[in-house]
Amino acid sequence: MTFDLKTALKYIILFLIGMGVLYLAFRGQDLEKIWQEIKTANYFWVITSAFAVWIAHVLRALRWQMLYQSIHYNVSFWNTYHAVMIGYLANLALPRFGEIGRCSVIHKAEKVPMFASIGTVITERLFDVLVLFLTCVAMVVFQYDIVSDFLYNVIYLHLVKKIEAINYLWLVGIGVIILSLIIIAVYFLRQKFSKKLLRIFVNLRQGFGSYSKLKQKGLFLTYTLGIWVFYSLSMYFAFSSIQATSGLHFNAAFTAIVFSGFAMAAPVQGGIGVFHWMVAQSLVLYGISFKDGLAYSTIIHSSQVLLILILGCLSLMLILFKKQNR
Repeated sequence: MTFDLKTALKYIILFLIGMGVLYLAFRGQDLEKIWQEIKTANYFWVITSAFAVWIAHVLRALRWQMLYQSIHYNVSFWNTYHAVMIGYLANLALPRFGEIGRCSVIHKAEKVPMFASIGTVITERLFDVLVLFLTCVAMVVFQYDIVSDFLYNVIYLHLVKKIEAINYLWLVGIGVIILSLIIIAVYFLRQKFSKKLLRIFVNLRQGFGSYSKLKQKGLFLTYTLGIWVFYSLSMYFAFSSIQATSGLHFNAAFTAIVFSGFAMAAPVQGGIGVFHWMVAQSLVLYGISFKDGLAYSTIIHSSQVLLILILGCLSLMLILFKKQNR
């Protein structure tokens, strides 16, 4: 895949936005005290937290393998696992590039059509979005007294101000232009690449239909639930790593995973900055100071990035080694 100057600038800007959010989150905080908390953290619980995240990655690979098997591609577990880890590694450099990257790994290792893989990734991501939505609803229903003020003052009022500032005439005009360009592009592409587009459509449809063809839908849903349970356990285990958060219960971890889920959806490399701010804000709701919340979020984010760097690079080396020995 080639990158032009425009693409490079886009990712640089996204990275700078992440760094800007990180700066705003830490601005005015006592950095020396935050660093002291990080240095004195109980790293047994940090490692336990990272191990829980790794189990979630393994479950993600098993779930993805099921989708391939349902459309008659006998993809091995190890190739799906390595592809998942390489995908996370790629996301640290370029946001959302990991989804294409892991499909590319499977395409090269198992000869699965690229767009069939993309269809399976979109399918599993839709289930992740559904779980995030349901956990968000559960958070609001069961912890309304805790999160209501934040949702109203920080989220709702902010959104209302943004919506009121929108120039709807410009918005409609831009929408009409974009729609017209899409129609024109589709028309010319169909004229020039009709067979290729048909093949892409067939492969995508095959990937999209992977869940409907599953024989063990219950197992697939169990893996999906397990992924989010272990993400939440990761948050919970990490509470014990520093004194300030050691008294928090699982309900706080549940809220933190919802906030972090929305943070990781931001188009910023590794969720940097946004993750720190969102997780720290979630812990403020439970009486933790923003400073201590930042220390906690820095510890858990750094441990997860380090895990991906180590295991992602190992998976990449193993995949390259296997390719050379064919």
